[in-house]
This record gives sequence, C-alpha cells and structure tokens, in this order.
Amino acid sequence: MRVAIIGGGISGLSTAFYLRSMRPDWQIDLFEKEDRLGGTMQTENREGFLFEAGGNGFLTNKPDSLDLVHAAGADHLLMESNKAAQIRYVFTDALHRLPETPPAFLKSPLLTPLQKLRVAAELFVPAKKDDAEETVAQFGNRRLGRGFTDVFLNAMVAGIYASTPEQISINAAFPLVVKLEREYGGLFKGMLKKHRKEAGPGGRLTSFRGGVGTLISHLQSVVDARFHTGDEVLGMEYEGGLFQVVTGSGRHEAEKVVVATPAHAARRLLAPLEPAFGRHLDAIGYSPVAVVGLGYDRLDHPLDGFGLLTTASARQQILGVLWDSSVFSDRAPRGKKALRVLIGGQRNPDLPSLDEPDLVNLALDGVARTMGCRDEPSVVYFKRWERGIPNYALGHLENVAGLFDVVDRFPGLHLNSNAYRGISMNDCVANGRRTAESMVRDSAS
Repeated sequence: MRVAIIGGGISGLSTAFYLRSMRPDWQIDLFEKEDRLGGTMQTENREGFLFEAGGNGFLTNKPDSLDLVHAAGADHLLMESNKAAQIRYVFTDALHRLPETPPAFLKSPLLTPLQKLRVAAELFVPAKKDDAEETVAQFGNRRLGRGFTDVFLNAMVAGIYASTPEQISINAAFPLVVKLEREYGGLFKGMLKKHRKEAGPGGRLTSFRGGVGTLISHLQSVVDARFHTGDEVLGMEYEGGLFQVVTGSGRHEAEKVVVATPAHAARRLLAPLEPAFGRHLDAIGYSPVAVVGLGYDRLDHPLDGFGLLTTASARQQILGVLWDSSVFSDRAPRGKKALRVLIGGQRNPDLPSLDEPDLVNLALDGVARTMGCRDEPSVVYFKRWERGIPNYALGHLENVAGLFDVVDRFPGLHLNSNAYRGISMNDCVANGRRTAESMVRDSAS
C-alpha cells in the first residue's frame, strides 16, 4: 500500500508515526513544502535564548501527547513547567493576578461586587433547553454575566485562539463546557458533582528539553518514511481509485492520501477535484498573529508567573506576553530572561502585516505599558503567521461535518489538521492516531 501524507506538521507526523506502527509494510511518503518539518512547532536558538514560533508544549489533562512521547521513546525529552506557570495575570486597567481559589476571586478587583454576585448566581441559571449553537460571548453572558465574559473569557479566548468571545463558537472550541451544562444543568453543578474542574484547561503544562522542535526532530528520526522536505505539492489528481500527487520533483502515485495542511492549502489541492471542497474550506477562517521574542541580559521584573493576557477593554496593541524563561528554565541562559509578545488576532488583524521593526517597537511598547519594563533586549526574534490559528466561528461544526461528507466520496482520502476538530497539540496527535486507525480499518474491509 502506498500512502502520501501532505504536510509535515505534528498532524502529519503523528499520522505517519501511528500508521507505521500499525502497518510496517506500507510505503509512506511525506511531503512538506518547507525545508524542515514541524509546521508551527519550531524552536529558534538565538545566542542561547530559545524562542518558540508557535505553541510551547501541551497540557497533561489529556493523554494523547504523552502517549505519543512514550510510544516514540522520547520520554528523555520531556520537561515539566515550573511552578510559576500556575500563576497568571490579566491586564485591564492595570496588571492583576488571576484568582485561583474562591476566596481569591472574592477579593479580586477584576469584577465589581455585583458582577461577582452574578457569577455566583450561575447555580440558579436554568440549563439551555435547545441545541442551538452559541458564541463564547453568548454562553458567558447567559450563564456568568457580561462582566465575567468581558474580563476572564475575553482574555482566555485571546490567549488560546487569538480571537474574541463574539467570534468563537463555544460548541466547537470548548465542547467540555457545553457538556457540563447539558449533563448537569450548569457549570458549578457539574464541577461540584464531578469533583474536578473538567471545563477548565487543567493538567500540567509540559514541553521538551531544547524546545518543541526537539520532539519534531526525534519523530523524524524514528518514523520509517520517505521525507520530501522543500518539495511542495502543486496539485493532485484522482482517477480509478488512485491518486496522483504532483510535486516539484515529479508525480507520485498513492492508494491513500492524507492532506494534513492548513485549510487554505487543502483548498488549493482539493477544490479542483470537487468544487464543494472549496466552499467548505473557504468557510474556515484564521487569526493572523505576529510573535516577537525578546531576550534580556537584565530585566527589572521578577517574571513570577506564566505571563499576562490583555482584555479588549484595555485597548492595548498586544494580546499578551509569555514569560517563557520562568515557565521553562532552559529558555534563557542562566541569569537572563526571555519573553514572547503576541500581536494581532481578531482584535487587531491588520497589525501582523506591519514591517518587522514596527512590530518589534509595538512589542517593546506593550511590555512597557503592561509590565512597566523599559529595558533594552539583547536579542530579538520575530515570526509572522498570516494565518496563525484557526478561528472556529459559528457554524464550524456543521461546516466540518459537511466537509467530511465530501471527503467520503473519495475512498482513500483523509483530512487531518488543526483546522477541523481541535487546535491543541493533544487534539492534533489524537486526530493523527484516529486517522491512521481509520486508514488501516478501511484497508481491511
């Protein structure tokens, strides 16, 4: 059996890993247009400072990433976050620590007394009686009040999706939250009955020694596949149950194809096969993001936490600042400190297109305004993602269901990326395993 996997991010790599473990006799060709694998999982070393181009790890609240690490023999690379990572801040009119306990919430100045009462009243808010989809804002306003939504949910959505509560579907982005209300009648009721905060992120933030790029290199070394890096897939044909994958190096025939690319790249390949692909894939939007890394020989701030997120009402030009060297100790040389500033998203979608010097200045200004730090960095890193994070808007679940109905018309074709069913590393790895299982199951029927 000949398999072509298009896209060398964690979605494509995890699919290749699990497929190889299940069917060692299959021929696997993986195509990646860039010169290196990993997609957004890239780590850059600048004079001893380690900067991530995208996410910095995974949460252990789900087993998928850990299972992959164990199966791939990469346990020696694991690196748990420092205790400081549990402390988080939000910038509204000033920098405030996010409360971690009910007593701390009651004392927090982030909400007024009336807004706190409204949050407590969630216990008495009746459960939603229909299955109509809601935005995060609609859900939050209904169950917890506008004050909580404008501060806590606004910052959370900015940090995870680089979006806003008004532009994200709660059903698609946070299904566990919807499940709590559906099964238990409310969030607090569900949490009390389950004795744990299943609706929240949970788990321990975990990364890899030397950054996430070390896992990518390890997977490439243990997966027995032919890797075609720097070889962009230009088109694809389908006839008589066979695929012709056309790249810059030639044509490659395959019985099965996994398209593990962002939605817009998948559209370019699939719309010529069936126009319906174009309609569904066009409906998946992305949030543009610029990442500015700053390495300091000296920084007059304790960096006593994970970092900070801003709210829309703060009217800042940055989404947040990640205090990387406090979260993972190897992100900066001993005695030095490293930050990453996130800019853009759905709040300010035009900002990431600015020139690099302007974005660096925006980052420095953001650090000064939110943290009060005006020290000059010794090292600067920059990465622009024109299409950074999928934006799961209203209608996303229905659109994805329709998309996979079209996929089913083409036996042997599979889609797998963070554009469809989860954006986290855990989601991508889980979907990679399921894709491999589906391919093996289909071949046996």
